[in-house]
Amino acid sequence: MEVYPPGEKYSDRRRRRDCIGPWQARYRDPSGKQCSKNYPISEGGKKAAEAFLDDVRSRVRRREYGDPKRGEITLSQWWESWWPAQPQRAVTTTNRKLSGWRAHIEPKWGQWRLCDLEYIELQKWLTVDVKGHHTRRKVLELLNQMLRDAVRDGKRIPFNPAAEIKLDAPPKKDAEDTRPPTREQCAAIREQLPVWYRPLVVFLEETGLRWGEATGLRWGHVDLEGKHLKVKEVLSEDRGTLFRKAAPKSAAGFRTVPLTPQAIEAVETMAARFRPVHTVSPIGDGQALHSDELVFRGPLGGALTRHNFRRSWIPAIQGAGLARKVRNEETKRDEWWPRVHDLRHVFATRLKDLGIPEKDVQTVMGHDRGSKVTWLYQHSAEDVAAQVLAAMAPETSGVRKLRAVAG
Repeated sequence: MEVYPPGEKYSDRRRRRDCIGPWQARYRDPSGKQCSKNYPISEGGKKAAEAFLDDVRSRVRRREYGDPKRGEITLSQWWESWWPAQPQRAVTTTNRKLSGWRAHIEPKWGQWRLCDLEYIELQKWLTVDVKGHHTRRKVLELLNQMLRDAVRDGKRIPFNPAAEIKLDAPPKKDAEDTRPPTREQCAAIREQLPVWYRPLVVFLEETGLRWGEATGLRWGHVDLEGKHLKVKEVLSEDRGTLFRKAAPKSAAGFRTVPLTPQAIEAVETMAARFRPVHTVSPIGDGQALHSDELVFRGPLGGALTRHNFRRSWIPAIQGAGLARKVRNEETKRDEWWPRVHDLRHVFATRLKDLGIPEKDVQTVMGHDRGSKVTWLYQHSAEDVAAQVLAAMAPETSGVRKLRAVAG
């Protein structure tokens, strides 16, 4: 018989109120905390409680147990825990994810509990409410990461409801809207540009560098005697602010690019104007641009920006009679053709026409996968149909023509 402290009566003891039926299944979670689940009066109450205990104990042993209460926090609460734990990314990547959360995910799902999120509701929202294929893809990528980590974090939720969400196909583009200008058209554009910018355009066409790689090129990375340059960093822009960062995209971005005589002349022209210093300051030096090291600069000697250059580029393509407005079906905005980036396509297509192996083109362009060079940057000639027909002519010249005969 249990002895109680002096003066305490049995009737004074606080009654337990966690059991509302004759059967209570008690167990301990992986942390050692005691938990319980109550079963109402029924013929199968005892069997149900025993089956539940068997299942829970098995999941605890297999490390598959998840406390349902951990999934009852809202998505916004999970974001507050999840986001600070993410590894640091590039500034542009970080800001894009923050924008996706604040503009799309948080307003719709921020106050929903993790355990209440369902596949069909998420699929409908992404298909109907989120506009633009690229935006949908990036928003889904972020939401998927959050919910996948919620599954990993002590099984807050048993599965990821966003794992099977499907995206619509990206909008198709007419070949005419993606084909780069010819070299003759590039020459016509240069004639319409201010003299100051002509060396830069020649350089882009002769090297295939991206905009940030060319405008971030430092004199210390150029070897005129060896007729090549090293791509080791880029100038990037985020919300109107320029900053330096290591070579783009992937490890393939660090590369050696050959310099043609025209590219060398363009570099020498700009070097004669500014006399850039040969030192290369570290990238982490307070994020200072150190414009005195740059080869290509603006008229006032500062770093070039896309916005300022477009003020000269668009009038130039209009003056050359090449400008064409192209409707972007994803953003629903009108864009000008040709773009400055198309000069990179001109370079890649030129290498293809010269018969340079795809692997070498891939290395010079700075891509991990050669297929991207083939399908994205190398374009067929405008008269490809006529060329194929002419090539097939010798094979079909001796073929007898067929006649249609009535049955």
